[in-house]
Amino acid sequence: MNRVQLTASVIELQALRYTPAGIPALELILSHESEVQEAGQARRVAFQTRAIALGDTAHLLADTALGSTLQVEGFLAAARMGSSRLVLHIQKAKRIFPGSASAVV
Repeated sequence: MNRVQLTASVIELQALRYTPAGIPALELILSHESEVQEAGQARRVAFQTRAIALGDTAHLLADTALGSTLQVEGFLAAARMGSSRLVLHIQKAKRIFPGSASAVV
């Protein structure tokens, strides 16, 4: 199964564009920091990852402010055919607002 759930901050957001097939596409760079347990030890995890949202999800995320926190669900795929670089394809996203209820996008 190829399923990713991640809470991350938006550190880069490209302009909404359209694929040659006319599908809305939005490229982002997300930053994540957390602490997880591994082999009984606490481990600090910090990374940045490229992400893309397509279709309605792209439209709904297009006005996201830099620094916003998102909870995203999706899958990993190669950036291009034959590439070893991975991109997170966002299928669901929820904005996390400090001190208030979240909004699903």
